[in-house]
Amino acid sequence: MKNLKMGTPAMGIAIGLGLVGAAVLVMLIGFWKTLLLLVLFAIGFFIGTVDNKQDFIRDKANRIIPAKEAKMIDIKSEITREQENRAEEEQPAETAAPSAEENNEDGE
Repeated sequence: MKNLKMGTPAMGIAIGLGLVGAAVLVMLIGFWKTLLLLVLFAIGFFIGTVDNKQDFIRDKANRIIPAKEAKMIDIKSEITREQENRAEEEQPAETAAPSAEENNEDGE
C-alpha cells in the first residue's frame, strides 16, 4: 500500500486493472448494472471512510444551498460604501499640514 501513490508505476497498474475489471463487468452484466454496482460501492466507501457523516453532509449541503441566515449582498450598496470609504481615505491626504518648503515660502 505504500507504493500506491499517484504517479507511481504501481498506481498505474492498479488503475489499469480497475478499468479492465470495469470493462469486463460492462461486457458481462451490462452498462446499467455496472453503473449501479459502482454507485453502491461509492455509497459503501462513503459510509466506511467518513467519520462524522452528519457534519460532512451538512457542510456539502450548505455549499449548495446556503443557510437561511445568510445575508444576500446588495452589489450597488456595497459599491457605494466602498467608494465612500476610498473617498474618506483620500481626504486626509489633501488636508494635511503644509510641508517645510511651503512654510519657508510664506516666511520670506
